[in-house]
Amino acid sequence: MSLLADKKILVTGILNQYSIAYAIARTVVEQGGKLALTYQNNERLREKVGRLAAKDFPNASLLPLDVASDQQCDAMFASLQEQWSELDGLVHSVAFAPREALIGNYHENTSREAFGTALDISAFSLTALAQRAAKMMSPGASMVTLTYLGSNRAIPNYNVMGIAKAALESSVRYLAGSLGPSHIRVNAISAGPIKTLASSGISGIGEMLKGVAAQAALQRNITREEVAAAAAFLLSDMASGITGEILHVDAGFNFMSGNSQKISE
Repeated sequence: MSLLADKKILVTGILNQYSIAYAIARTVVEQGGKLALTYQNNERLREKVGRLAAKDFPNASLLPLDVASDQQCDAMFASLQEQWSELDGLVHSVAFAPREALIGNYHENTSREAFGTALDISAFSLTALAQRAAKMMSPGASMVTLTYLGSNRAIPNYNVMGIAKAALESSVRYLAGSLGPSHIRVNAISAGPIKTLASSGISGIGEMLKGVAAQAALQRNITREEVAAAAAFLLSDMASGITGEILHVDAGFNFMSGNSQKISE
């Protein structure tokens, strides 16, 4: 049985074939879903993601989106509505903070501008998309976003992104509460560290991966495919009673008592 047979799913944030959003998109298609993709609205990414979509997702719609622009959010959903009358799922896989804010001491390297940028793109963007997606969503529809343990622990070099992820997780709960009467579910996956283009901007990511693998209950790092499988479950009717939750997919790192030390050591 296909988990997502004929469900119409919008996946945001694909950068390349190594991104978590890409793995989720592949799983959506493998599970019978219909796919729409967004890319950051610039020429370089339009060509790059366009080639990727043509190769791996030939039946998917491809739409430009800058989540920091209300006008572009409106335009993207207007275009989507021309193709689909209803939407069954939204995957929010968008995060950004300036590179200089993701190194060293939080108090020294976090400017007002960097703080605002991280919160806007990494956290408020879920609310901005939910405001528009909810108008298209059928009862039983699902929204899924991606977070990380740095939302509630001080992870070396994660800095302002941890603040943004904390806001994102709080948004999940408030959105789940306000959209619940419309029978729309909102959940987050707290994924363990994975080497992606986005995570490569975090200083010490290689040591972080080694530290997590050594301390996780399963004694390894996770894969993009494992996160994608969890996303497919949350998007599906199999998770119809789950909303407002943060699902950890991190090989059991989050609950192990030895992981209170700096994971980059």
